[in-house]
Amino acid sequence: MKQVTIDDIEYEIIKDYKNGYNKDDFIKRYTDYFYDFDYVVGDWAYGKLRLKGFYDSKNKNCKEFNNFDNLDNYIKNNCAFDCSYFVAKRK
Repeated sequence: MKQVTIDDIEYEIIKDYKNGYNKDDFIKRYTDYFYDFDYVVGDWAYGKLRLKGFYDSKNKNCKEFNNFDNLDNYIKNNCAFDCSYFVAKRK
């Protein structure tokens, strides 16, 4: 599996749909905002990478809108149709 370390935080790329994962673009877009999230999802629309953080359902910070269990709904309702995307899981 692919792995990446950003700011001393290790991630494993657990899904790479339609070759959506690009290490350099992920690192460029990543900010300290994502430090606390259990997952970071990157999706492509109009040639731009968007990142969104999600929590594991057992995390005390988890809410309905950032619950990883709702990833499929997020992809379906908030991303371009059949877009390329990836899921990075914090190790």
